[in-house]
Amino acid sequence: MAISLKKGQKVDLTKGNPSLTKILVGLGWDTNKYDGGFDFDLDAAAFCLNSTGKVNKDEDFVFYNNLKHESGAVEHMGDNLTGEGEGDDEEIKIDLPKVPANIEKIDFTVTIYDAEARKQTFGQVSNAYIRVVDDSTGKELIRYDLGEDFSVETAVVVGELYRHNGEWKFNAIGSGFSGGLAALGRNFGVNV
Repeated sequence: MAISLKKGQKVDLTKGNPSLTKILVGLGWDTNKYDGGFDFDLDAAAFCLNSTGKVNKDEDFVFYNNLKHESGAVEHMGDNLTGEGEGDDEEIKIDLPKVPANIEKIDFTVTIYDAEARKQTFGQVSNAYIRVVDDSTGKELIRYDLGEDFSVETAVVVGELYRHNGEWKFNAIGSGFSGGLAALGRNFGVNV
């Protein structure tokens, strides 16, 4: 049974699960009734960060225009333009042993594409979640349901995978940002 996290909770991933090497991070969401005339295009991304919480270079940002980290450790499985259907809307695979030593954390984010022009915010999104799955068995290990505490935000740092004493842990963050992907990128040191 998966561990269900609340905002701010941290949980060990590899210490109690030493054979865990490949994980799948699934992100999903639904949109509330919305009659603005545009599809809701939410985009998941991964920021591979150093100990200061910044990318070492722009290519450490894995998203719909850069689907695979050069190390092969982080791979975005593709952009879902509508979020239709059940289950994960977007997925990112992580090969833990391949994560370079200069990457201490991997932050998982979701942003609303073209949110300002489309007048869309996370206040119009429901049932958002992140889950961590053992990619070799398909077993869900961790799940964090974000809840409905967003209003004007157009980007959310959902969760973070991080190294601690040689082990990998997961932190449920759920922190909202205004300014969409550009603001988020600047926050993590990406040249936007």
